[in-house]
Amino acid sequence: MIIEKKPTYLKNLFSILKYIASDKPSASSRFEKELEQKIEDLRLFPLQYKASFYFKNDAYRDMIFEGYTVIYKVQTDKILILDIFKWQNRSF
Repeated sequence: MIIEKKPTYLKNLFSILKYIASDKPSASSRFEKELEQKIEDLRLFPLQYKASFYFKNDAYRDMIFEGYTVIYKVQTDKILILDIFKWQNRSF
């Protein structure tokens, strides 16, 4: 299964990594590495996380990682990584 990371996700991830690195660069690297591993694990178990709170479609899922929510969509042949955010900072 292909994993495609959308621009919104990449932009928000970069901001998060930059914020973490401003305090402790090694923590930023660890965060990125561990998150990437969790995303790679989706290839084997794409439905392992609960249906999204933010969408009324079970194809959308919420992966919680260290206080951040990663929204992704499971399609027939790929997984779209749509966004990452702190739930407190999410605007509706």
